Parts: sequence; C-alpha cells; structure tokens
Amino acid sequence: MTTTPPDLWHHYGRARSDSDRAVPPVFSWVWAQDAGPGAEVLGDVTGLVVADLGAGVARHAAHLVARHAPARVDAVDSSAAQHARARDLYGHLAPRLRAVHADAVDHLDAHPGSYDVLCSVFGSLDFTDPRRLLPAAARALRPGGLLVASTLGHYLGGAPAETDVRHAEVPVRTPDGTAATMRRWVLQEAVWTELLDGAGFTRIGVDRLPPAALGPRSADTLLLRARR
Repeated sequence: MTTTPPDLWHHYGRARSDSDRAVPPVFSWVWAQDAGPGAEVLGDVTGLVVADLGAGVARHAAHLVARHAPARVDAVDSSAAQHARARDLYGHLAPRLRAVHADAVDHLDAHPGSYDVLCSVFGSLDFTDPRRLLPAAARALRPGGLLVASTLGHYLGGAPAETDVRHAEVPVRTPDGTAATMRRWVLQEAVWTELLDGAGFTRIGVDRLPPAALGPRSADTLLLRARR
C-alpha cells in the first residue's frame, strides 16, 4: 500500500494568490524579483513550445503567454495546491497556458523531444536532484533547444554554495501544520557547469547576478543557460 506524500508547497504563496490575480507585467530571474534581466534571456519565443519547471502558480508562464507569442507554455508543478491556484488565476489563458500537475522529471521523461525552451525560476532546478533533472531536460528538448534557469548563488544568510552535488534540508510545514523538511540544491557555478556538460548540454554559460539591495535574506542569483 502506498500513500501520497504531503504537499510541502500547500501554504506557499497563498496570501499573495488571494490578493494579486494579475498577470505580472515583467519577468524577472533574480531572487528578489525586483531587477535584472527579463524574458529577453529566452530569446524570441514566438511560435515555440515552452515548459516552466516548478512553475508554482504560473506567474512567469502567464507573463510569457500574455506578453510574448509562444505556441504554448506548460506550467509544470508537483504541488496540488499550486496547480489548483495556477488554474484559478490563469485558466483564462488556456489553451496556450497549460497548468500541468506532475513531477518535473516524470513529465520530461514522458515528453522526449517536445520542447523548444525549458525554464526554471527558483523552481524544479532547486528542489530536484540535478543528476535526475538535467538529463531528463536534455531528452525533452528538441535539437538546439534552450534551457535557462535561475538558482541561488549561495545560501540565504550568506553561507557559500556547495562544492559538490549535496543538498540541504529546508524547514517547511505540511498542510496540517506539522514541521517537515524538503531538499534544496545550492551549488557553485563550476558544479552546475559540470552537471550540465555531463547531461549532454553545450554552449553552457553561468552569470552571477548580485541583489539590487542588501538585506537579511538577499542573495546572489546564478543564471544558467545551455543548449541541447
């Protein structure tokens, strides 16, 4: 007998989803969502098929659909609560925006050669073992396809990123309020580069984007780009 694991993203972003239902006017990759490069990093997505991995309530996906011209954006998230909020907030953008309730690796494995662009904004790349996710992403991209992802450049609070493929345990709450943990990968630039290369990506680039303002939870962002 198997049981469904608790939805560790059940509570995340609930208050904002209740008060802010607009399609975001901008697309930001940085941790604070207040500066830095935007959707132009993806290039011209006109007519392309895109997936946002770990899309949460699909705010970035909604921006792409509403303000650019992709053929479709799949907003993939394993959280039932986030998936439901995405459908509630942006269901009016269907069918060009498709909210997909699935584990990112499972979804990518089920759709080989299906995507022109994959993106992740502090999403699946942070919370899935990259030794599983990156090969699956490479298989799901069409030849020449693009992967762009943002992730933490160091731990919140300032501790340096890992020099090997090691995860941290992040405190969270289950839907009933019980304390729990989830895994997060915070890795140095060289580690990401090696992982991307090993997964079959080429033209790999990593940019470090400092925060626009310093604070107790500010952080550098690593912006990863690679081609299939």
